[in-house]
Amino acid sequence: MTPRQFVKPAGVLAVLAAIFLATLLSSSRPVRAGDDDDNDRNESKVRKGFAIAPVPLNLAGKNHELVGLGSYIVNAVGDCNGCHSAGPATEFVRGGNPYMGQPEQINTATYLGGGRDFGAFPAPTSPLHIISRNLTPDKTGMPEGGRTFAEFEQILRTGADLDHLHPNCSATVTTNCLQPPFQGDLLQIMRWPFFKDMTEHDLRAIYEYLSAVPCVAGPAQPSDLPPASQYAFSALHNDCQ
Repeated sequence: MTPRQFVKPAGVLAVLAAIFLATLLSSSRPVRAGDDDDNDRNESKVRKGFAIAPVPLNLAGKNHELVGLGSYIVNAVGDCNGCHSAGPATEFVRGGNPYMGQPEQINTATYLGGGRDFGAFPAPTSPLHIISRNLTPDKTGMPEGGRTFAEFEQILRTGADLDHLHPNCSATVTTNCLQPPFQGDLLQIMRWPFFKDMTEHDLRAIYEYLSAVPCVAGPAQPSDLPPASQYAFSALHNDCQ
């Protein structure tokens, strides 16, 4: 074989190697593109979250990306205010109820401040009423009246009622209590079995957003609540100052 004849196969091999390398590189592009798509979707959710936040946000010292994502989850996915406001009658301001064909306008005075009475539980004649809790931050800046993230995550993961508002009935506890098989140490209306599977990142985003919303003081004293709700005063009152 002459030197010229040897060069030809070598050149062919070089071309084949280049084609093979290009194929490998091109096959990895969808992975990078997928990552870019995920980032774009997250950025879109963050932007949307800020756009739909119905209240002014305190962003001092906050992770802006988490706040925006948290707003998207709270307001566009979880509808948290639907339960954690004073109820349908005051969830929207007068003239701002979308169910009446009006331009939606959230009542910021009760936004995430809790107090919705879900009625007697577990039976219509039961003396116990389930009341939604105040999720807004207190003077510490931490949501739900000063809950740490560890406590917040425990509630969302396990349904633990850290306020102990409706323990199981016993010889010494006869009011505002639950009879078995209901577990009084667990939240009975809150959809924690749904939220428990969320990623820690998303839970942190919710927590960061809730720490950025304005404090709702709630009732000043138990007598400001209906009689069936007065036992929940401690979970509704917030020290904002």
